[in-house]
Amino acid sequence: MKRRELMRHGLAAIGIAAFAKPLSAIAAQVSAKLSKSKAEWQKLLQPAQYDVLFEEGTEYPNSSPLLKEKRAGKFICAACYLPLFDTSTKYESGTGWPSFYAALPDGVATKVDFKLVLPRTEYHCSRCGGHQGHVFDDGPQPTGKRYCNNGVALLFVPKDQDLPALRS
Repeated sequence: MKRRELMRHGLAAIGIAAFAKPLSAIAAQVSAKLSKSKAEWQKLLQPAQYDVLFEEGTEYPNSSPLLKEKRAGKFICAACYLPLFDTSTKYESGTGWPSFYAALPDGVATKVDFKLVLPRTEYHCSRCGGHQGHVFDDGPQPTGKRYCNNGVALLFVPKDQDLPALRS
């Protein structure tokens, strides 16, 4: 290897190393679970938000202003502010709840619930565990999924605004 190539590769490695630490710190913050007591969440959230997010309630259909939200931006968890959905995946499902055909990577975690006797796939914010809604296999392509979300469990951040810092 020529000296010039060695120097170029060395500088590239230094550049990668300089960015690796900040990127890993951000990734660690996002992937770190946020644990608060129910009493702490009750102090931070509106009663309807707390009921849906931490008591797994459901808001009334057609009650969320987010149902009609069409601007470009992100939908974030109302509890911890983790981005969960992009507007580009939102669609009108006719169910009365904001619906998306795909979640952002690492945004949600799923589990099966039997509250209505038949199994349904429930999803939660992967960071704080806040209940968001249920996912069904009757959505549009390209995924065929319908993430049916309680609007009160989300906040909308328009594309031209900065996302809030994640709650700690």
